Amino acid sequence: MQSPKRLRNAQTQHGDALSVDVENIFLHRFMLSTNSTLGSNTNEQDQPSKCVWFPDDTTADPTDHTDPPILLLEEPLEVAHLPEKRKAKNSEDESNAKKVKLDSNGLKTKRPGFNEERYEETSYYFENGLRKVYPYFFTFTTFAKGRWVDEKILDVFVREFRAAPPEEYERSLEAGKLTVNYEKVPKDYKIKHNDLLANVVHRHEVPVTSQPIKVVYMDKDIVVVNKPASIPVHPCGRYRHNTVVFILAKEHNLKNLRTIHRLDRLTSGLLLFGRTAEKARELELQIRTRQVQKEYVCRVEGRFPDEIVECNEKIDVVSYKIGVCKVSPKGKDCKTTFQRIGEVGDDSIVLCKPLTGRMHQIRVHLQYLGYPISNDPLYNHEVFGPLKGRGGDIGGITEEQLINNLITIHNAENWLGLEGEQVVKTEIKSELKTTLAVEVPIDTKSPEPVIPATNESINEAATQTCYEEPDRSFDSQKTTSDPHCSECKVNYRDPGPKDLIMFLHAWKYRGVGWEYETELPEWACKTTINYDQL
Repeated sequence: MQSPKRLRNAQTQHGDALSVDVENIFLHRFMLSTNSTLGSNTNEQDQPSKCVWFPDDTTADPTDHTDPPILLLEEPLEVAHLPEKRKAKNSEDESNAKKVKLDSNGLKTKRPGFNEERYEETSYYFENGLRKVYPYFFTFTTFAKGRWVDEKILDVFVREFRAAPPEEYERSLEAGKLTVNYEKVPKDYKIKHNDLLANVVHRHEVPVTSQPIKVVYMDKDIVVVNKPASIPVHPCGRYRHNTVVFILAKEHNLKNLRTIHRLDRLTSGLLLFGRTAEKARELELQIRTRQVQKEYVCRVEGRFPDEIVECNEKIDVVSYKIGVCKVSPKGKDCKTTFQRIGEVGDDSIVLCKPLTGRMHQIRVHLQYLGYPISNDPLYNHEVFGPLKGRGGDIGGITEEQLINNLITIHNAENWLGLEGEQVVKTEIKSELKTTLAVEVPIDTKSPEPVIPATNESINEAATQTCYEEPDRSFDSQKTTSDPHCSECKVNYRDPGPKDLIMFLHAWKYRGVGWEYETELPEWACKTTINYDQL
């Protein structure tokens, strides 16, 4: 059964709308309409399908131009720019706000921001070489936007968020999961200025590699780590606990780290954090003023030229929403030098020195030169035309068409996807022995709460704080479930190596009075590197 097309805005958890990972923008389209479509066709329900964290490129139909899966997110992109100065008018008003607990699991609605309690929302376990997160309940929060004032809350959520059918939001309002200023409100409540909206959801995070985050250097001012590929730096979209900042906090007690720079999720290598605001500002200034020399290694298709190649092509962001760039005369000044230092079969190991720090700079310049990174899921793809963007040739299509094509294939940057349209008949991983094959259609006249009033179908999530090791295998006693959570009914395929690794590594950083270096990754060590060229 074809699911209806729906649109939505992206959302991040860290306050940087420009750093949204592509795969965090789209997720399972069928989830949007399970309540309205399930139960309408018995034959479809009886045919199980395989659902995956990542699309299986070998089975994808290149002629399929249906809309991509949509991510279940609860906030629009604008939440990334919430003004911090919005506060209650006085302390008395603040204290009078009722911070009530939700009935069954004791969750409290939170003001936007970060606090220590969020480290304890859930814990990790290792399985099949992956770091996984036990599903947990999370409260998305946002202040009312000016354009929402005097509109009914249900109308706003249906129009602005569109991550779920209207019946879901109506049911959440009835259950007290979707609140205003910590209070349960009716669906015809009209939003006022500075209202705090909160919505409790059941979160399932995407697995990442189980490789440890190695500390390269640490003192009272700075922490330098070697980030494995597949782990985002900070919370965004589908990733929260499976991020560098959360893992360092929960397993190494390295909290309140200041992000100095970022690496793409699939890029591995050097990552610097400030432990003090002063140190973070100092290093940020060095990077901004181009006093930091950065060296990356990558593995590209074909035999790269013998001589040093300098690329000065300007780079423009085609779409911030899906995080795609290309060479363009209207872009920003950009410069990268490249030098072949080794070979692996038909591929070349290339040393990259970016003199500027544009989004996806190395990847875009290599694509333009005709030597894309061998396993780059975005810039080494025919969606950029028969030449894959070499020389700026994207096949004669417009930027708008390019974006639409990228969305259609939902393949770039390991976009999350499904191999089927139907809900899988599967058991929830818990001791409850509850099988949720299909979900009963919602009776909008009598909506059921998303979180039941008893603990018969929801149990407390395990928490993990400082210095605690992840579980070595899945423990059914530590998981949570929600009978109205679509993802609880999905049987995911674990991501494979091609979903976790891109052949790009931040190798050396050198600034004013400091220098750090990591070991080379395995994919760059299967060759004899000519160090005399370095």
